[in-house]
Amino acid sequence: KDFCPYCYRATMLLRRHGAAFVEYSVSERPELFDAMVERAQGRSTVPQIFIDGVPIGGSDELALLDRCGQLEAMLGTGGNLSA
Repeated sequence: KDFCPYCYRATMLLRRHGAAFVEYSVSERPELFDAMVERAQGRSTVPQIFIDGVPIGGSDELALLDRCGQLEAMLGTGGNLSA
């Protein structure tokens, strides 16, 4: 979403890791919101982050993976990200 601090935080973390990702704006394309909720198993907060199509959650979950040292391993597998 536009002006979302959690979206910003997630994208900055992914950029710090040098991850290639695709970002979809539900502000600019609201029809994507329903698709996001469905893919995220009912979660409706933004961002929702997917690695290789698997929902991992939002910004907090992404930061937790980073703190635990798991994010780098997930990104090192050549995972395809979307946020």
